[in-house]
Parts: sequence; C-alpha cells; structure tokens
Amino acid sequence: MTDKAKQWMRQSLTFKLLSMAVVIVLLIIPTVIISILIEERSNTADEATEEVSQKWGHAQVITGPMLVVPFREARQAGGSEAIPRTRYAYFLPESLAINGDIAPSLRYRGIYEVTVYTADLSLSGSFSPPSFADWEVEPEAIHWSEAAVIAGIRDMRGINEAITLEWNGEAHEFAAGIEANGVIASGVSARVDAIQGGTFAFDLSLNGSRSLQMVPAGKVTTATLASSWPSPKFDGAFLPDEREVGDEGFSARWHVLDLNRPYPQRWRDTTSGVFESAFGVALVLPVDHYRKALRASRYAFIVITLTLLTFFLIEVRQKKRAHPFQYILVGLMLCLFYTLLLSISEHVSFNAAYAIAGAATIAAISFYMQSVYHARVLSILTAAVLVVLYLFIYLLLQLEDYALLTGSIGLFIALCLTMYLTRNVQWYLQE
Repeated sequence: MTDKAKQWMRQSLTFKLLSMAVVIVLLIIPTVIISILIEERSNTADEATEEVSQKWGHAQVITGPMLVVPFREARQAGGSEAIPRTRYAYFLPESLAINGDIAPSLRYRGIYEVTVYTADLSLSGSFSPPSFADWEVEPEAIHWSEAAVIAGIRDMRGINEAITLEWNGEAHEFAAGIEANGVIASGVSARVDAIQGGTFAFDLSLNGSRSLQMVPAGKVTTATLASSWPSPKFDGAFLPDEREVGDEGFSARWHVLDLNRPYPQRWRDTTSGVFESAFGVALVLPVDHYRKALRASRYAFIVITLTLLTFFLIEVRQKKRAHPFQYILVGLMLCLFYTLLLSISEHVSFNAAYAIAGAATIAAISFYMQSVYHARVLSILTAAVLVVLYLFIYLLLQLEDYALLTGSIGLFIALCLTMYLTRNVQWYLQE
C-alpha cells in the first residue's frame, strides 16, 4: 500500500464512515448472541419453576362441581339392535359460590425464585332435580344409584387434606378419580342421592404455583379471592367486577352468568368450551428481569450506533483521530453492558443492576476515550452522552405502551442534532 493510500485512510471521512458502518454491522453478532443467552437463562428459570411445581403443585384449575348421572342407551342401527352402552349426563349447579384465601410464598431452586401458594377454598351452592324429559331416556334406564358429584382439580398432588362433601346436610367423602372422565380428566367424586337435586358445600385446601383459575360452573357463579400477594395479574375469560390491589395484597370478586359462557347447564357425554371460560389470578413476580433485559438488548443497535456516531462527530469537529480497532473495543464494551445487566439482575433488583452495569460501562468508556483523545473535556462529553443514552433506554423500558412513540421522537431529535452539528462540514475537502 502506498503512502498516499495510507494517508487517505487516516484522513478520509468517507473511509471513516465506511469503517464505522462495518463495525456496527459486526457488533450485531454479539448482540444477537446476548439475546439468545438471555432467552436461555429465562428458559432455565422456567425449568426451575417446573421442577418446583412438580413437587409442590402446578398451576391449579378448579372445575365444577358437576352432578353426573349415568344411563343406559340401546338403539336400532342398520336393522339390528345395537349393543347397550352406558352414557353420562352432566348437570351444573343453579348457584355456585367460591370463597378463597391464597397464602403465597417463595421457593428457591438455586438462584431462581418460584412463586407457590396454598389456597383455602370454600365452595357451596345447589342443584335442581336432574331432568331427562326432553332426551327421550326411559326412567328405568337412569342409574340414580350411581349418580355422583364430581369436582375437577388439575394437579391432584396439590391436595392437602381429605375433602368432605356436605350434600343435603349429610357428609360424603370425596374419593380420587372420576368414572365419567369425558369432560374432567382428573379430580374427585362422591356418590349422592341426586334424584331430587340438593345443596352442597365442601372445603378444599390446595397447593399450587403461579396461578389459580376457576371454571364458572353455576348458572350464577360468584367468586371472591383474597391474598397478601401485592402484584396479581387477573387473567382468563373474565376480569373481576370488583378488585382492590395494594401493598398489603389484593381482593377480587367475580360474578358470571350461564349466558356469559359457551356451554349449557346440562349435556350428555361431552361438550366444548368448559375450560375456555376459566378465570382467576396469577401471582406474578413484581419484576421479570429476563423480559426487561431482553427488551433492553433489542435497543443495543441504537446505543452502539449513537455512541459511535458521537465519536465520529468528535473526530470531525475536534480534528481528532481514532483507529477502527478502538471503535471495535468501545462497541464490545457496549455489548458487555447487557451481559453485566443480565448477570447482576439475577442477584439484585433490575433497577439496581441497570444502574451498576450502566455506571461501570460509562466509566470504562470515558476513561478509555480520555486516553485516546488526551482531552478531559471530550471524556466528560462522552460520559454525558452515554448517561443520556442509558437514561433514554431506561425510560423506554418503563413506557411499554409508549415505547415506540418515545423512541421515534428520541431518534428524531438525535438525527436533527447530528444534522445541526455537521451542517458546516466540508465533506469533499476532507478526502
């Protein structure tokens, strides 16, 4: 390479811009790797949650109770008598009231926190007399002696105590398993005298993790839940009609009618949409640092580009020169911020981790720039720009709904400022 070419490479703004563009493109690779690392750590946390849930109890869904009455059916098919078979009729309660208290706690698997709970629930209500009138079922084909009240529990391992059903004032012990499992896969059942319908009540103490949901089985379903957990997430098919959330916990009340759900009060064999109507609450951790770290990493391109653009403007206006390798070192330090943020946030709060990782990154780059440019003023200027950038990204992380609007305005201002600072640069004279 000739001396003239070397001189052009050292002084040409075009070459500097091309070098900076290549560096930015290359730095996309470590930012992608960091995003993958964050997702892997998040998956590891989910695996830890699953491991604890397998021993304590998974997210619970309470279905029912329902009244199930078997009957025999035999029809003519193709000129010959079909083999008699047992079918099941399902009847839902006229009213269902659920009252519960959720006692949350944290379990740890290594460095990972898992939210678990013990729910103490009381269920009560009434059933009308089951009617087969419009189903063309012969009275002698109905097996009233095998009628049972069933209640669905998603994870049976979470049951803490024996469950006693009070049916019309008489005690019946619930047994594990459901004979008619066409609708509910797992749960408990108790034989009852169902021909006249009846009132019911039972208590349920249940371990679970992450969330608790209930299926609105009653023609009128009311549910009230209370807990000391300060950050609930109400989810499912219905939001509570009334709720109070504070630092001391929450309380919520639901009121759901049969007209609000996609299945009837009675059916034979099976129906659809039962679990789609479930509602309840999830006990979410106040800060999901993996989600925030992943969102922060998606702004890495903006931070890297604006930081290197700052260095370029310093070179243009202050007649300073930096080698492309020095650009690479600064870019890698900017990428390292996200691994620092991820690793520190696993041990302290996300806000504290962001402040520590940001301060360390800004200090390292500022001191490095002072050694490169030999000017304390430029080092302070670089630090100020980085502080503004990291505060801007932090603001975007807080404003989820307005992140796009805020980010667009911020980039517009940055571009306008760049245009203003470079308005008098004689680009061709720099070649």
